[in-house]
Amino acid sequence: MASLSELIEDPSKRNQIIDDCVKLVDEEVGDKGGLSGIVIKTVLGAVKGAKPGFVRGVVSSLLPEFVAALNPLFMEAQAAGKTASSHFAANPSRVSGALLGITDAKVRDADSAVVKTGYEKLRGTAPKHIESAIPRLGALLDRHNK
Repeated sequence: MASLSELIEDPSKRNQIIDDCVKLVDEEVGDKGGLSGIVIKTVLGAVKGAKPGFVRGVVSSLLPEFVAALNPLFMEAQAAGKTASSHFAANPSRVSGALLGITDAKVRDADSAVVKTGYEKLRGTAPKHIESAIPRLGALLDRHNK
């Protein structure tokens, strides 16, 4: 039974996972509609404009912490003979809580006013947005856990 940490130990696999996570972010943002979708797209566009490569950098730097936070759920899935996709889908609040605990702490310490302001605007709806990304996240993990 491989842990999530073991999945990212191989530098080439880690880079593939980072690429897939950046794609996941872009796909999730692209799928957002309505007023909140406009806000999310605007904020992400501003951040990307101010700092090209920002999303990849954030994913790369947060990956070890995200992996550590999600590993208990991932290991539960494996112990139960389930895929990450199915187990994460059955535990959406645990997944979002694990990830938001990390991003909340990081944003508190961020130097960028754009990042802080954007995050504050989106934080209230963040659990809903993370939970909507769980199918893609689970599929990503399942794909790399083969």
